[in-house]
Amino acid sequence: MRHDKLHADASPVSVSQAGLIRLNGPAHAIALDVLRINSLQTGAYVSHFRGRGMEFDESRPYQPGDDPRNIDWRVTARSTQAYTKLFREERERPVLVLVDLRSNMHFATQGSFKSVIASRAAALISWAAHHRGDRLGGLIFGDSTHRELKPKLGRQAALRYVHELVNHPDWHRGAEGPAKDEEPPLTRAMAALRRVARPGSLVVVISDFVGFSRAAQTYLTGVARHNEVLAIFISDPLEHELPPPGRYRLVSNDVELAIDTYARTARRDYERAFEERQHSLEKFCQRYGIHLLSISTEEDPVVSMQTALGKRAR
Repeated sequence: MRHDKLHADASPVSVSQAGLIRLNGPAHAIALDVLRINSLQTGAYVSHFRGRGMEFDESRPYQPGDDPRNIDWRVTARSTQAYTKLFREERERPVLVLVDLRSNMHFATQGSFKSVIASRAAALISWAAHHRGDRLGGLIFGDSTHRELKPKLGRQAALRYVHELVNHPDWHRGAEGPAKDEEPPLTRAMAALRRVARPGSLVVVISDFVGFSRAAQTYLTGVARHNEVLAIFISDPLEHELPPPGRYRLVSNDVELAIDTYARTARRDYERAFEERQHSLEKFCQRYGIHLLSISTEEDPVVSMQTALGKRAR
């Protein structure tokens, strides 16, 4: 489908069921068994999803680019060279997609809201899972409502996910802080993910990771220990760098905020805070073998994800 038709009625602040269903076509070009992500830490690399939840097929000599975690140490010990395990992919693997719709996601200064980018990315993953024959489920959460979808097979599973995504209450509800005895929404979502993720699943977490607490990290670490995890980090250009020195007016619903960007020290502190948050996420993902893909609000998630998750050449 042509790019202009694909986004003909796309809104920068909301999503429609028809719009997310149209992503069924572009999702054919997305493979959930391969990543081609330009890592900010290690440069461009190709990483095939490791063999958790897959059946062992055979061993062959190790080649540059193979995942060191798949080295067949028993065969290597009997040989003069390293060997790596090859796996035969199991069908109907659970794919769990967690999407963040908290109030901080309903924001952008360029392109589309972070929540819109996240929803389109989630729809692409959902349709790709359907095309591959995987079972699709996940969690959709915001400040007020958490919805859990058990993995199911077929086109209806993708349609169900899209429907729940479009009709989630947090598209239309203001931020409601958790009760004093409750964990923050992101932490509760990670705890729920840890509870429902079956070993061998592919887990995709789509968020701006604001408030990614130590407790939330612990829950996600537990998920990554037995599953393949892809984190999709959504950010807005304003989070990276403030606009040129001046006074600016920000508007959100009926609330207006004036910001002054003249102070050089304040500008640098602002940029450093985001850099530290981004670097912390990168280090966390690298430490626990989590794949990381960054998408800006000014980017088209179709292009970004087809580039990162394009089907391997045969």
